[in-house]
Amino acid sequence: MRHSFFFFLLSVLIISCKKEIKNNIDVSHISADFKTKRFEVDFYQSNSEGLGKLKKEYPVLFPEGVEDIIWVNKINSKEEQELFRETQKVYKDFSKTEKELLDLFKHIKYYDKSFESPDVITILSNIDYEYRTIYSDSLLLISLDVYLGKNHPFYNDYPGYIKENNKQENIVVDVANKIIQSQIIPSNNRNFLGKMIDAGKKLYLLDLYIPLMPDNIKMGYSESKLLWAEENEEQVWRYFIEENLLYSTDTKLNKRFLEEAPFSKFYLAEDSRSPGRIGQWIGWQIVRSFMQKNDVSLQTLLTMKEEDIFKKSNYKPRK
Repeated sequence: MRHSFFFFLLSVLIISCKKEIKNNIDVSHISADFKTKRFEVDFYQSNSEGLGKLKKEYPVLFPEGVEDIIWVNKINSKEEQELFRETQKVYKDFSKTEKELLDLFKHIKYYDKSFESPDVITILSNIDYEYRTIYSDSLLLISLDVYLGKNHPFYNDYPGYIKENNKQENIVVDVANKIIQSQIIPSNNRNFLGKMIDAGKKLYLLDLYIPLMPDNIKMGYSESKLLWAEENEEQVWRYFIEENLLYSTDTKLNKRFLEEAPFSKFYLAEDSRSPGRIGQWIGWQIVRSFMQKNDVSLQTLLTMKEEDIFKKSNYKPRK
């Protein structure tokens, strides 16, 4: 019996290692150079005399029609200078994040040869968490004041599920998600199952692009919320089936199970313990199951119909 249990553990370990090796490919030979410019450092350490030089160096950040006095007032603002100082405490040295971005860009280029690494500009956005990162082909803006740590006093009034993503580790996840949005053609599938699997495709790309990142950070969950999802996967799936939700086109399901929220809405006493976007998480598990059981290219996955992915996934939730 001891020998049987030992070999069982060994087989699980081997399977886990194979999965990790498959996703964690060697990208050391791939070139993905990019430049980083610290706009917030240059801006908040400047003055009215240096404004002209800043405009020439960062033209994209100075829209036409805004008078210079507006920019000078921002530089001299006590509140914004305090925000800058607090950001510098965390990101005076940006090298850790740069290394993570380089690794991300290399992985993306491994799977998409046409990808070109964007140059990076760090900024402050007055904690506008809806615009944490902005990406457009050759340029990437990162709002560092949104990533000061989930317990930073600046975020005291923010809900917990938002603050959970206000950490340094989330920068590379947010950047990866923005790039993925530009790579995947939006699905026109209107039913709930299709929307779940469409979200699952994007999350599966995170498995490939940032393979060593823990699942809870990829998903934007606390560890306890991820544990709830894992422990209740079968019950969630059974609920979706018993309530005939899989092929429903009711748009109210988006807010209940797919969109950003403090928790998912089953209208049960358990709701408050659940994470939001549980439908996305289930879609992720379906896509993972499909890729484990089917030898297809990434391009094939991204172009397949969601219904076909579901049928060939043989998805069975964990009990």
